[in-house]
Amino acid sequence: MDGPQDLGGKEDFGPIDVASPDFRHDWERRQWALSKLCPVPGITIDWFRHGLENMPPAVYLSVPYFKKWNANEMALGLDAGVYSLSELVSGHAKDPADPAPVQSVDALEDRQRALARSFAVEADTQPLFRVGDRVTTAARPTEGHSRLPAYARAATGTVTHHHGAHLFADAGARGEHIGHHLYTVEFAAPDLWTGADPRDTVRIDLWEPCLDRA
Repeated sequence: MDGPQDLGGKEDFGPIDVASPDFRHDWERRQWALSKLCPVPGITIDWFRHGLENMPPAVYLSVPYFKKWNANEMALGLDAGVYSLSELVSGHAKDPADPAPVQSVDALEDRQRALARSFAVEADTQPLFRVGDRVTTAARPTEGHSRLPAYARAATGTVTHHHGAHLFADAGARGEHIGHHLYTVEFAAPDLWTGADPRDTVRIDLWEPCLDRA
């Protein structure tokens, strides 16, 4: 889907302040902790990203980073039935559960390390492309979440690596666990942007459904 989150190759957003703190306010630290320690059950990382992408463009571009997370977590929790709208508005559960068991810092760190897993899966099919093949990306965005940036659509490049099958992000945004072959594709910069230096190249990791043989 097209949306304000697809900023690759776009200009006039100003410089990035690399010296800025990770958290500007204490509530942002709490929001980060809640997202990591109390995730909405069954939500994949791509589903979470798609929720952010569904925000109206004016909202997406105007609210702080962690406020987007907060709004998205509330919407996903409502959709999953974790709480009702009245509970969310009041800040109190209708039928409070027993307090969650106390967990040690070591146990929480182990849980976070377990989340940093590989998304490689067994492939049900043979790869369609090999290193050195010329491929062309899809011309139109898919419905829903997509990892193919707008600036690289209908562009032709060369496969430089095959990474085996990995969970397909587009399907993950729908809660589906489907594996497709994943490739690194190299593009000449002038094929992506008019006036780019011909000595420059751009490499993008793309799944097989995003590619056709050139």
